[in-house]
Amino acid sequence: MLTIENMTVSYSGLTIVNKVSFSVEENQWLMILGPNGAGKSTIINAISQLAPYQGKVMLNGRDVARIKPLELAKEIGVLSQNHFPGYSFTVEEVVRLGRYAYGSGPFGSTTREDEEKIEQALELTGLNHQRDQEITSLSGGELQRTFVSQLFAQSPRLLLLDEPTNHLDLIYQKEIFRLIGNWLKQKNVAVVSVVHDLSLAKAYGTHGLLLQNGNTIAQGSINQVMSRKNLEKAYNMDVYKWFNELNKNWHDKEG
Repeated sequence: MLTIENMTVSYSGLTIVNKVSFSVEENQWLMILGPNGAGKSTIINAISQLAPYQGKVMLNGRDVARIKPLELAKEIGVLSQNHFPGYSFTVEEVVRLGRYAYGSGPFGSTTREDEEKIEQALELTGLNHQRDQEITSLSGGELQRTFVSQLFAQSPRLLLLDEPTNHLDLIYQKEIFRLIGNWLKQKNVAVVSVVHDLSLAKAYGTHGLLLQNGNTIAQGSINQVMSRKNLEKAYNMDVYKWFNELNKNWHDKEG
């Protein structure tokens, strides 16, 4: 579905991503992992054509750089970690924006398919009862769920998620990943996520790409990528030992 060939991204002579190559197949959830400054979010930006790059980004055999923006919006959906709404749109109005690429213009009428996709998206994310609520009154988790709903209404084949649960409470982290996991059960879809939380990456990812300073340390199945040796090389510490020490604090000492 998605193929990246020798992607290189540089700013002011500094290489952020260095000749990275990988592919994503149908129903795979690729987790892009690595310490701060590894180039994770830059890869997401490059795939979505928000950052200049060298190399190729191929989507179903087509060069993404040659696909028109409205057409690309039907294929790729992007979810960032932060939203700063300065407008009093309702939840439903935000979700409806997901169908923009399918319309005949900013004032075009919606089709029956549009309405069905919008209703399905609100239903899937459990936002029916909040559809008339202004997004400026939502909690962080509810706001992120609204933009997930917008993605579902957009109905892309590939989701790009840049730290989708960063700064969210645990219950909202679990909910967002559950929603994405259920969406991934459809045919002809895939997900690429930037994730800092290694526990979430291992729990939900099928495949991984591990980076350090813009270079590929490992790629493949999530368990292969997240081996003790690979993680220690990327993070310059024994990650397995660290997590085992943390887990000791969660034993039930009352029993």
